[in-house]
Amino acid sequence: MKFVLEHEDPTGARAGRLETDHGVIETPIFMPVGTVGSVKGVWPHELAGDIGAQIILGNTYHLYLRPGMEVMREAGGLHPFMNWNGPILTDSGGYQVFSLAERRKLSENGVTFQSHIDGSYHEFTPENVVETQRAIGSDIMMVLDECPPGDADLAYARTSNELTVRWAERCRRRYDETSGLYGHSQALFGIVQGVVHADVRRESARMLMELDFPGYAIGGLSVGEPAESMYAMVEVVNAILPAAKPRYLMGVGTPANLIENVERGVDMFDCVMPTRNGRNGMVFTTEGVMNIKNRKWQKDSSEIDPGLDIPAARDYSKAYLRHLIIAGEILGLQMASVQNLAFYLWLMREARAAILEDRYAAFKREVLPRVSRRL
Repeated sequence: MKFVLEHEDPTGARAGRLETDHGVIETPIFMPVGTVGSVKGVWPHELAGDIGAQIILGNTYHLYLRPGMEVMREAGGLHPFMNWNGPILTDSGGYQVFSLAERRKLSENGVTFQSHIDGSYHEFTPENVVETQRAIGSDIMMVLDECPPGDADLAYARTSNELTVRWAERCRRRYDETSGLYGHSQALFGIVQGVVHADVRRESARMLMELDFPGYAIGGLSVGEPAESMYAMVEVVNAILPAAKPRYLMGVGTPANLIENVERGVDMFDCVMPTRNGRNGMVFTTEGVMNIKNRKWQKDSSEIDPGLDIPAARDYSKAYLRHLIIAGEILGLQMASVQNLAFYLWLMREARAAILEDRYAAFKREVLPRVSRRL
C-alpha cells in the first residue's frame, strides 16, 4: 500500500491517493459498510457504478462466525466471494466483541466471547485476528483493540489503552511473520484509543507510531460523546500522527461529522448510518434530509434528489419512495440505501475538489447548512 498526500488546504483538510493492489482510493473517502460480505440491500455492481464507492468495509467478527474461514479460503477470499474487485478494509472485530458486554471475558491474551448467533464460545487474540484477516484477504487490516465505553474514567482509559498498544505490538509481529494468501499485499493499521481523555489519546498515538504502521485509525469515538468532544479528540490525535500516512476515523458519521472531521485532517470514514437510516425512512439529499415517511411527501411527484445524476435519485418521485417505505417494500429500502450512499460519496468528491482548489472553508460554509437542514 502506498499513500500520497496530494494537497493540504489552508484549513488543514487533505486530499490524497491511497494505492492498493485492488485499485486507487482518492481521499477523503467514505467506505460503505458491508458487514457480512454485503452492503445491505445493495448489489456490488451498484456500489462500483451509481454509488461510486472506491473501497468497502467488511467485519472480521461477523465473517469469522459466518460463513467462516474454511468457506472464505475455499472462495479465495472476500473479493471473489462477493464479486467485488475494489479495495476492502476489515475491522478486527474488537468493537463487536466488546459491545457484547456480558458475553465476553477480557484477558492479557485476548478476549473470549460467545457468538450472538448460537452462543458458542470463541477467542480472539492479536495473532489469530491477523490470521483471520489474512484468510479474508482484505487490502487493509486492523489490529485487535479494546474499545472502552464512552464514559470511561481516566484510569480505565489509560489501562485499556496500554493493553491495546501491547496487542497492537503482537499484531504487528504476527503480520510481519505471515504473508497474504491470495497474491495481493495487505496493510495493517494501528488504532488510537483513549476515550475523551486528551493525554491518553496523545500517549496512544505516540506509542503506536513507534510500531510504524502504514496507517492509523482513530477508534472509540461517536459512541455517545458530544460531537465537540469528538472533534477535540481528532484534533489532539491528528496533531501527532504523521502527515504522510492515512488517517481513518472509525464509525463516523453524519454528513456534518464528515465535513467537520475532513477539515481536521481525516482521510477515511465508515458508518452504517446511510443504509440503516435509509431503511428506516431517513433520506439524505444534496438539498437536506427528508423523513420520507412524513405525509407531506405523499403526493410530491418531484424527483428524490435533483443534485445527483443516478437513477435512484432522478427517475423516481418522493411520493413513490414514500409509498414503498410505508408499504414495507424491499425496493424502497434498496432505493433509499443507494440514494444515501451515493450522497455520501458525492459529499466526499465535492470536499476533495474543494481541497484541491484551496476553497474548503467556502465549501463548508455553503454545503454544511444545506445538507444538514430538515426538509
